[in-house]
Amino acid sequence: MKLPVQTISGANSGELEVKFEIIENKRGEQALHDVVVAYRAGRRSGTAATKTMGDVNGSGKKPWRQKGTGRARAGSFASPLWRGGGVTHGPQPRDYSKKVNIKVKRLALRKALSERLKAGDVIVVDDIQLASPKTKGFFDVLKKLDLTDKTSLFLTGGENRNVELAARNLPGVGVNTGHSVVSYDLLKYDKLVFTKAGFEQIEARLGKEN
Repeated sequence: MKLPVQTISGANSGELEVKFEIIENKRGEQALHDVVVAYRAGRRSGTAATKTMGDVNGSGKKPWRQKGTGRARAGSFASPLWRGGGVTHGPQPRDYSKKVNIKVKRLALRKALSERLKAGDVIVVDDIQLASPKTKGFFDVLKKLDLTDKTSLFLTGGENRNVELAARNLPGVGVNTGHSVVSYDLLKYDKLVFTKAGFEQIEARLGKEN
């Protein structure tokens, strides 16, 4: 498969050959599902918590004597049966992260990129350089690439401070590198805009066998 390469002004700048194997069948669907679930689980803070009887602030004094009052027995003001008491089996801080094998992650990344390539959602530009970190300059790039009405992820070959600063005020626009992008990000946006260096980076990740 060959992809057309254009400049950020929309002019034709040649072609780029895809060097990794495109997944044509249903292979990798389960891996992609597992990786996305693990990614979303890992982003959960896991800080929800309720107070047990031992956490409730107050005296440990018995509310009234055991017998002779005509009332039910009570041993603590922190009883879950009482208003303001502890909570039985309530949520406690926990780690929601899930372990995923590195080969499964690589298969999921290949599957995600393959699907986006087959759907025609990948744009390749020769490079993205801005003279200043102004949002207006980056918005002009979106207009020239006809992306103003779509969410888009720009994937560069390395840290690009001007692009990162210019894009952060635009809703629905993300910036990452081909080296660190994950499968979830490849699925999240309407369009993926790679620089040639960014695409070569992700190809290098997919080309590893171990």
